[in-house]
Amino acid sequence: MIKQEWKNKTVVTGFILLGFGNGPELDSLLFLMFLSIYIVTITGNIFIIVLMVANRHLRTPMYFFLGNLACLEICYSSNILPKMLLSYLGGDRSISVNRCFTQYYFFGCLAAAECYLLAVMSYDRYLAVCKPLHYPSRMNGKLCLQLGAASWISGFLSNSILTFLISDLDFCGPNEIEHFFCDSFPIIKLSCSDTHVVGLVTSVVAGVCSLPPFLLTFSSYLYIIITVMRIPSASGRKKAFSTCSSHLIVVILFYWSILTVYVLPHHDTQVSPNKVFSVFYTILTPLVNPLIYCLRNKEVKEALRKQ
Repeated sequence: MIKQEWKNKTVVTGFILLGFGNGPELDSLLFLMFLSIYIVTITGNIFIIVLMVANRHLRTPMYFFLGNLACLEICYSSNILPKMLLSYLGGDRSISVNRCFTQYYFFGCLAAAECYLLAVMSYDRYLAVCKPLHYPSRMNGKLCLQLGAASWISGFLSNSILTFLISDLDFCGPNEIEHFFCDSFPIIKLSCSDTHVVGLVTSVVAGVCSLPPFLLTFSSYLYIIITVMRIPSASGRKKAFSTCSSHLIVVILFYWSILTVYVLPHHDTQVSPNKVFSVFYTILTPLVNPLIYCLRNKEVKEALRKQ
């Protein structure tokens, strides 16, 4: 994984993903746990996409964005979990430099795209709840396609510069990544180049990709809650708050973990805690999103009964 070159310079040709620990018993337990999570995540999100395509009553702006989110979560999980499963199953935790940078590129792109997509979904709910008379004219098919495409394109463009900067660094050893997937700060920590600029740019880009969508999402739900508070019926308020609170829990967990890892000042002592925080937005969020956004939804339950 590390080869010796001229002038006593070593060049890393691959990395070792340390994951969550070593030992046959722990590896078996983690394999079963993550395999179960991956199966449920993929099955749940594929089921949602199929249901929305098959049922014409669910072909609305809200479910169009939910379908995009389900597709994103499938890609998100498939970029990280299969490699983890293979490492725990066979014990080989090595990954080539090119594959590592590729995994990081798609992870960063999909994470940024999810930030934008959550903001778009919150704006859609804001219009539906707070501006119901203007909703049909504002959230038309053309705008839905534009917002959906913009979320995906912005996400993929935002991480391109970071991937280029990180891949341009020199890696002379050691080559053990203190993480369960290839992420920016654990990779940067291994570089023998000057990483000050790359680390700063990483935090800035992460802030640009996460803070504005977070503020838009938070503001939208704040206006929704204010509007719901004005509903005269107690049962109506309870029903609306139940849906909003579920969405807010997912949004808060996702953004809290993202902002903690990438935007707050980074120190070497953060690496291990960051590995724990990363579980929230890489593994748990794709798992619970189908439950929170769809399976608790009355319209989805009615569509299931009609199938």
